[in-house]
Order: sequence, then C-alpha cells, then structure tokens
Amino acid sequence: MRAIGIILAGGNSRRMKELSQKRAISAMPVAGSYRSIDFALSNMTNSHIQSVGVLTQYNARSLNEHLSSSKWWDFGRKQGGLSVFTPAVTADNNFWYRGTADAIYQNLSFLRNSHEPYVVITSGDCVYKMDYNKVLEYHIEKKADVTIVCKDMPEDFNSDRYGTVVLDEDMRVRDFEEKPIVAQSNTISCGIYVIRRRLLIEMIERCSMEDRYDFVTDILIRYKNQKRIYGYKISEYWRNIATVEDYYETNMDFLKPEIRNYFFKQYPDIYSKVEDLPPAKYNVGSNVSNSLISSGCIINGTVENSVVFKKSFIGNNCCIRNSIILNDVYIGDNTHIENCIVESHDTIRAHSFYRGENGVKIVIEQNERYII
Repeated sequence: MRAIGIILAGGNSRRMKELSQKRAISAMPVAGSYRSIDFALSNMTNSHIQSVGVLTQYNARSLNEHLSSSKWWDFGRKQGGLSVFTPAVTADNNFWYRGTADAIYQNLSFLRNSHEPYVVITSGDCVYKMDYNKVLEYHIEKKADVTIVCKDMPEDFNSDRYGTVVLDEDMRVRDFEEKPIVAQSNTISCGIYVIRRRLLIEMIERCSMEDRYDFVTDILIRYKNQKRIYGYKISEYWRNIATVEDYYETNMDFLKPEIRNYFFKQYPDIYSKVEDLPPAKYNVGSNVSNSLISSGCIINGTVENSVVFKKSFIGNNCCIRNSIILNDVYIGDNTHIENCIVESHDTIRAHSFYRGENGVKIVIEQNERYII
C-alpha cells in the first residue's frame, strides 16, 4: 500500500475513571484475549501498510510491553516495521506531547524519512475492522487533501464526545464541530484520516510555529474551508472506548453471535500478542452460559453473560453475571458479582457481594491472595 500508518495511542480519558489508572486506554483488554490497539494494528497489517508508528505517552508501561515484539502483527521485517515513539528530551524540545499535532511534530522525522505519498492516521482506542485501501482509493478518486472516515449514528445518540461533520451531496465536509454542546449532525468522525504525507508535514510544521497542538481543532477544523476535506462513510461495526459505559458495552457486544462471527470468523483476522497459557478449565459444579472465558482460567461457579479474561479464578458457588473480569483475578468462594467490572490482579475475598445498581460498578480490591 502506498501509505504509512500513525496510531495515536498516548491519550487519557478521565471518563474511564479508575480503569485508566493502571494503563493507557489503547491497552484496555477487549473481548477476552485482545487489547484495544490490536484492532488498529491488525487493520494496518491487513491493509498491507508496511511501516507503522505508534505514539504513546500516558501510563504507557503496559502498552509498551504489549508492543515489545512486532511479530504478532507481522511487522517483523527489515524494511519498515513497527516503531513505538514515546516523548523524549532533545536539544530542540523538552516537552511532553501537548496534543495530537504536537505528538506528530515531535516525531516528524518518521514522516520525513518515509517515501510513501500518503499517511493513514488513526487512534488506538477504537474497535473495528477496516481495509484502509478502500479509503485511500476514495481519497485519490475525490482528489482530496484530507479524507475523514465517518459513521451515521442513531438520532438519539449522544454526540457530545465526538467530532460531528456536515457533508454536502458530493461528500465534501462543509462543517466540522469537535464535541459540540448541541450537535447539528448525527454523522460523527471515527478518528481515522487519510492525508498526503507532504501536506501533513507542511501543516504540522505550521501548527508548531503558531503554538497550536491539536490535530482536529488546529488542522481539520481550521482548514475545512481552505482544503478539500471529504468524508468516507462506513456502516460496519465501530465503537470508541472513551467511558466506562462504552468499555462495558463494547465487551458485552462480543457476547452477540453476529459480532463474534464478524470479528472472529470473517476474513481478515484480528491479531494479538499470544501468551503460553493452558486452556480454560471447567471443574465439577461450574455452569457457564453465553460468556467468553479466556485461556488460563479456572471456573468452579456460575458465569452468565460475562467476559472473563486470562488467568482468572472463579471459586466454588460463585455467581458472576453481566460482568467483566479482567486479567489474573482471584474470586473467593460464595461471591456474587453482577453488573461490574473487576480490575485486573484483584483478589476478592470469599462471601463478597458486588452489584452495579445505577450503571456499571468498578470493583478494585487489594486483599492478600495467599494467607497462611
């Protein structure tokens, strides 16, 4: 493909509450065996983009560990491959990333040293499948300067957390608002962009000279009337992980047969880092229905409509219902958990009771797992 890829994975969301204290949003576990960034990386390799840069910053330890080997997404090659860029003190700069445009500016050498004429920019906190080649073909056909991937949302959808776009009959962007108080359109930006590499370098350098740091506000919205910016609409599954509710609903979506079939059985595949873990074990007395149970888990109790991530232990007579159990959680006997997200590496004492009454409840416990 005649493009390089940039994945913006350095942001933080306060709406994720305690879940973002351990990890970047792009490192959030999804669907039992994946991380959020796996979807963007898989889309890049499936679109035959050979050179990808991941820009990390906030709470990046877990994310950097996940990206420590590029072979899982087939980026282990001499030419191109996967590059991870974190903020660094240099002779010219000693700032952290002050925004998405500034993050690209501080790694502008990645763009300058490339030869592909186009750049695909996406975020690492979205769950979707996409062939970026189709977007690039559309971009070239329209002779666009920038192409924004968009999606029509239902009329009752709350658009205040997204950028909303207004398109004309030719699909050209006529208006773009970032996180409007009152949305004028139900068409939202999916945070996926195609742009000519030289134009991107020029715009990013101009932003830096004017002390502007945000890619959406200071480039897309600022130049919407000067540049040819078009929208490319999709109708397939797409979800953004920005709030606790979004994260919960995204994982619950994978309990639906049509969503599992779309991501797990239809080409192309989604790839992730694989750990050497034994298969899940279901002991006598366990009862599992409509749930995803990952490798390394031991189930003794009842699990209904839930997602249980790797290396978790469910004790005797437990009832886990409509919940997400993250990695390496130990749940003691006779525990009831409903409408909850249990943070990774937690130890839940026996006879505990947790239920999300008004929305999803986040459970964080730091009890001793082994008591003599």
